[in-house]
Amino acid sequence: MAATLTLKELLEARGEILSLELLTPELNLDRECRDPDLSSPGLALAGFVARFPEGRMQVLGETEMAYLATLEPEELESCLRTLFRQDFPALFITKGQEVPLVVLQSAREANVPVFRSYLTTKAFFSRIKTYLEVALAPSTTVHGSLADVYGVGLLFIGKSGIGKSECVLDLVERGHRLVADDLVLTSRRGHDVLIGRGHDLQRHRMEIRGIGIIDVRALFGIRATRQQKRIEVVVQLEEWDDAQSYDRTGLDREEAEILGVRLPKVTIPLNPGKNITVISEVVAMNHLLRYSGVDSAAEFDREIRGAMLPLEEYLEEDYE
Repeated sequence: MAATLTLKELLEARGEILSLELLTPELNLDRECRDPDLSSPGLALAGFVARFPEGRMQVLGETEMAYLATLEPEELESCLRTLFRQDFPALFITKGQEVPLVVLQSAREANVPVFRSYLTTKAFFSRIKTYLEVALAPSTTVHGSLADVYGVGLLFIGKSGIGKSECVLDLVERGHRLVADDLVLTSRRGHDVLIGRGHDLQRHRMEIRGIGIIDVRALFGIRATRQQKRIEVVVQLEEWDDAQSYDRTGLDREEAEILGVRLPKVTIPLNPGKNITVISEVVAMNHLLRYSGVDSAAEFDREIRGAMLPLEEYLEEDYE
């Protein structure tokens, strides 16, 4: 789901941190921002708008304002008309610079709110981009439980009542950490990073059937929980099915897709006596091994194939 953010929400959430002053209070701040990137309209001020990034908030730093100051009144008005004909939700002017009235008048005519920040341009970009990348990240909700196991984010999924929460609770008892239970709020950062966290109202609580709601932080201490974690492996829990064929070598890799990001997926069939907690720890450690370049299943497959070569050569040379 694509996230949106209004200018009013931006001003309320980061107005003080960004040292913002609204220069056009009469304009509506319900305009939506969808792009976490910002641009400086250098080429647009010079008249080249063929590659203008529509929908992206614009920033005028000291260089752009110095350029505008060199223009004659008619040139300045023409330049501003060209700029404000483009589609962008807001204009920011950094370093607390004085803003010519003609700039504000052009912005009002185009219904584009103008803000002034007293931060340097570099500091402004750094602070606002960090916030926008989180606020405008694509997001969704996943029914499951998320745990930090040896530093690896394991997302447990499966039908209701399969034992996801009980598995994570056992992992917490063994020293691992709960991130979210039942409802995992998931957002994508960049192109391939998924961050999962719990709902603000739920936080470090879990529902255990037969017991009810428990407070993991109160029971196991603050080290048993964390606010968010990157999701790295999806663990599918399902009931054992004799008719189903399960991977026994690790060579047939499964994948799950969340918000367009493909993640390794491990399917674990459950039957009486299976220690799902230890298996989950092994899933995490095996992921760390693969990340470091060690693939146990692939290495074993190569060794088996290497051992079979002499036999194949012998059979090829047997002419009897």
